Amino acid sequence: MKDEILKHLFDIREAALAIFLFIRGKRFEDYEQDELLRSGVERKFEIIGEALNRIKNEDADVLDKIRNYRNIVSFRNILVHGYNTIDDRIVWGIIEEDLDNLLEDVERLIG
Repeated sequence: MKDEILKHLFDIREAALAIFLFIRGKRFEDYEQDELLRSGVERKFEIIGEALNRIKNEDADVLDKIRNYRNIVSFRNILVHGYNTIDDRIVWGIIEEDLDNLLEDVERLIG
């Protein structure tokens, strides 16, 4: 695997781990009321989506090994361009239901 793709995979892993660190011990109500927490989580999701976009441009076959990568990139686009329509419940749900899968796929690719 190319070094540049590995760099993007590391960026994804670090962003996902940061999200988990940010929300440790938090509930949805904490997330909803903490603008700084929401901003940090959203920024890390932006990084994840952008890194996936860059991988797509360099070797799209890698993305076939990452579950729901299209949805992740779409989510990034909503965060960046549709910031005024973000539903905190959806973001929290993605953290609870999908982020582990992404981290697992990336860890497997990094080896």
